[in-house]
Amino acid sequence: MSTFSLKMEIADNRHYNGQLSPLFSIEEAEKARAFHQKVEGYQPTPLHSLDHLAKAIGVGKILVKDEAHRFDLCAFKMLGGAYAIARLLCDEYKLDINAFNFDTLKNDITEKMTFATATDGNHGRGVAWAANKLGQNAVVYMPKGAADERVNNIRALGAECIVTDMNYDDTVRLAIKTSEENGWKVVQDTAWEGYTEIPTWIMQGYTTMAAEAVDQMKAQQIARPTHVFLQAGVGAMAGGVLGYLCEQFGPDKLHSVVVEPDQADCIYRSGISDKGDMVNVSGDLATIMVGLACGEPNPIGWPVLRDCSTQFVSCQDSVAALGMRVLGNPLGDDPRVVSGESGAVGAGLLAAVHYHPEREQLMEKLGLNQDSVVLLINTEGDTDPVHYREVVWQGLHPTL
Repeated sequence: MSTFSLKMEIADNRHYNGQLSPLFSIEEAEKARAFHQKVEGYQPTPLHSLDHLAKAIGVGKILVKDEAHRFDLCAFKMLGGAYAIARLLCDEYKLDINAFNFDTLKNDITEKMTFATATDGNHGRGVAWAANKLGQNAVVYMPKGAADERVNNIRALGAECIVTDMNYDDTVRLAIKTSEENGWKVVQDTAWEGYTEIPTWIMQGYTTMAAEAVDQMKAQQIARPTHVFLQAGVGAMAGGVLGYLCEQFGPDKLHSVVVEPDQADCIYRSGISDKGDMVNVSGDLATIMVGLACGEPNPIGWPVLRDCSTQFVSCQDSVAALGMRVLGNPLGDDPRVVSGESGAVGAGLLAAVHYHPEREQLMEKLGLNQDSVVLLINTEGDTDPVHYREVVWQGLHPTL
């Protein structure tokens, strides 16, 4: 008999206080969504209901917000990068974001600006896409080990893409230093002292996903999710989405679980720290969940996660690989979801709990039962197709 081999640590949030952040209010989210709705080609990404999977796992509903269909970029990240660049340009040219128009502004810009960022792939592609749409320049730095497909996708948008020999956090520092030397505008999804406005705009841009999902749940006659599983790198997406959902439903009505790779679990370690202070993780951050391979929490996102998350999870890469296979090989007539490594970890956690020898105890710890409605965010599709096939076809990172 095969032995199930998969490790994960689930920790209750020791610092929960239910304090909401005004940065991710419904009003701010609607401002961002109104901007996105004016972008050519905009349409809400699907909210899939995986009813057969839900029945197999023993919950009421599993809903997957599928960002693999966001424009033609295969990931959610442009929501933040494009919104931040638009806000930057509105400040530069004294324009109202509510009247922002890509085509009009492109014609009005007399001197090109250069936007720089560090990325594991998807954020940089979003920044490059927005810069390209506006006729601006983009310089994108990537950490060592970046997949060729992700590099080529950025360069195809006209951006300069530089792969470093550093981890993600050191690559961010290089992007900042080079930008300061060249007078470029940094568009980064984490914050530091003196740099908070742009990452706040990026996080507010991410709330469009959550606002769409709320409307889609209403259309499916679902009052609210009981649970949301949110993957975290620096915690920008998780913080923005959770902030908005807590505004909508109340933090005490939402069981929120933040999931990370065990090789880059800075949010998990911050959550179990004695005082709830941010804890950094150093080293290579070697994980297949490259979009989550970040060792330093976002100081804007962390207070939201600290104050409103129910639990934190640190897990092996095999959890994400399991999620990729589960979503890509659906039960019954459930829709197939093509999910990359970072996008699949929430579904992987559900499946890992289901197959775990201590299933009942883990279900109880996570508050999961036959009435649970679980919202997952598939943040990316197969942005690295070679690795996707290695996992889904060839069984890389097995659970047995």
